[in-house]
Amino acid sequence: MSSLSRRALILLMPLAACGFTPAFAPKGGDLMGKVAAKAPTTRNEFELVKQLELRLGRPDAAAYALTYQITTETISLGMTSSGDITRYNLLGTVDWTLTDPISSAVLAKGQAKNFTAWSATGSTAAGQTVEADASRRLMRILADDIVTRLTVFGAQRPQ
Repeated sequence: MSSLSRRALILLMPLAACGFTPAFAPKGGDLMGKVAAKAPTTRNEFELVKQLELRLGRPDAAAYALTYQITTETISLGMTSSGDITRYNLLGTVDWTLTDPISSAVLAKGQAKNFTAWSATGSTAAGQTVEADASRRLMRILADDIVTRLTVFGAQRPQ
């Protein structure tokens, strides 16, 4: 056994003694297939729900309902001397709430915030493509943040 493996084992022993269970382990805070997100109606909502379902699975027997409100804002950053904008930031916020679908009791809620950026140099078609890509990337980042917070919730709930 290498010295690194022994050190890792020694460091993990206290976690085993305190009842530590990884969030995605069997009998951990597993929310796979149990969270039904509100049906998407916009491109951003579609991308957010798509990423949530990739990370949490499609709900087969949803024990939780997830609602969300997405807001985005585009901010121009760089300008040339002739006034052409060369860089944009896309700021995004998702306010989300996890509820019990039967009782409508709020179980967890939070806010995810982040940003992406894109360069506006090139043709109009290229600009539209990179803007759409920045939006897609932002929704993935925000969904991953929500999943991280939901995983903490799932690990804390009684089994």
